[in-house]
Amino acid sequence: MKIALIGYGKMGKEIEKIALSQGHQVVLKIDESTISDFTIENLKKADAAIEFTTPETAVNNILKCFEANVPVVCGTTGWLKHFDEISNLCKDNNQAFFYASNYSIGVNLFFRLNEYLARIMKPYSGYTPSMEEIHHIHKKDAPSGTGITLAEGLIKNHGNLKNWALEENAKEGELPILSKREGEVPGTHTIKYKSACDEITIIHEAYNRKGFAEGAVIAAAWLVGKKGVFGMNDLLGSEK
Repeated sequence: MKIALIGYGKMGKEIEKIALSQGHQVVLKIDESTISDFTIENLKKADAAIEFTTPETAVNNILKCFEANVPVVCGTTGWLKHFDEISNLCKDNNQAFFYASNYSIGVNLFFRLNEYLARIMKPYSGYTPSMEEIHHIHKKDAPSGTGITLAEGLIKNHGNLKNWALEENAKEGELPILSKREGEVPGTHTIKYKSACDEITIIHEAYNRKGFAEGAVIAAAWLVGKKGVFGMNDLLGSEK
């Protein structure tokens, strides 16, 4: 598979390393220093694009991939107010788009564990749920896309919460999220249910970026030849 890397920071370099080790080719690498190479003609040389940039640039990058008729895997978070617009454009123009807030297989299993725990905790009003996330200091959105996915999964399955909010703004009936930014932490997410008697906690801790990069490359290979809007449940299969 020939890959265009849109975003060549730490994640882009990790994706390149994984892709090359699996026998794929990286035919285009775009960052601030090579933005002049980001053309439709160059994109067309790729079988798939993998996009990890910033919330401010992601939408235009995805649209350029659609214009080039190149399947695009996006891992950028913080732009999801445009998700329905992008999804509709993808379908209307017969393109291929894959989005996940997190490409780690372990995190996606954690999403399911979080939803299951929320369902079984629903009858026990004495337990109050909360969430904490820790990411590196370069992470711009707070909470992260992973944190929002966890929060939405918990709220949907728990049924006794109306919304989520950052801890300092959370009101009664909202899931409080403590969002920390420390050093170079790849990502740690903690879900707690606390009562007057005890506490139930589940944690996912990423050791490095390798798991995210592997998942993105797997998603790109899976997306080639398909049309439509997809996510990790499509790739991994859903138990629902």
